[in-house]
Amino acid sequence: MKTAILAGGMGTRLQEYTSLIPKPMVEIGERPILWHIMKGYAHFGVRDFCIALGYKGEIIKRFFLDYAALTSNVRVDLASGAVSYAHGGQEDWAVDLVDTGAAAQTGARLARLKPYLAGETFFLTYGDGVSDVDLDALLAFHRKSGCVMTLTAVRPPARFGSLDLADGRVARFAEKPKDGGGWVNGGFFVCEPEIFDFVEDRDDCIFEHGPMERLAREGKLAGYRHDGFWHSMDTMRDVNALNQIWRDGGAAWKIWP
Repeated sequence: MKTAILAGGMGTRLQEYTSLIPKPMVEIGERPILWHIMKGYAHFGVRDFCIALGYKGEIIKRFFLDYAALTSNVRVDLASGAVSYAHGGQEDWAVDLVDTGAAAQTGARLARLKPYLAGETFFLTYGDGVSDVDLDALLAFHRKSGCVMTLTAVRPPARFGSLDLADGRVARFAEKPKDGGGWVNGGFFVCEPEIFDFVEDRDDCIFEHGPMERLAREGKLAGYRHDGFWHSMDTMRDVNALNQIWRDGGAAWKIWP
């Protein structure tokens, strides 16, 4: 199976970083969040990726073109021009880097990946969220559902503590709950080839609106409940939180050895 990753958005709420680099290249523990996402899929044996590029996509291309040099000791023979790499962390991944347009919305980006994905079941996710979701269990759930697509439903972490009020008085303060209370779309999809019947190759096609809403209306969208770790990276607060989790050694999404 392949994994498609939507990595072309502008990340306007992270302009501290995204004025210079695309959002999927913002680092957690000195590696781009995109790398963390791909490591998670590779842990389950899914090592064939198709990445939809857009805003500053050339930086993502350069990362993969230079990956061996960036993660290895390098020997350069100046006389012959030969370059060799040793003791590196090269991955056994195959990566298609597809320019889907700087202005394209998520549905358009997916539509433009059809030549690389059509004809088979595939995973799909965003380039800005990490999770410890069990992809084998997700895939089994999807196949049993018989749906065109399955999304992973998650409970986002709550940002604030809560108050208990009684008769106009504060009865007690509560710590931040584990989650925000409601289920949301956490990405980490499984899609059948029929998904391309629901998206259009036009820049303003937003995957989360028309296509997903139509799938739901027609009973073709399943939801896999994930009670484990999930965290998106939308703001500086999220970047700082994820890096702190990584430094503290509590990165639940690090399921690889």
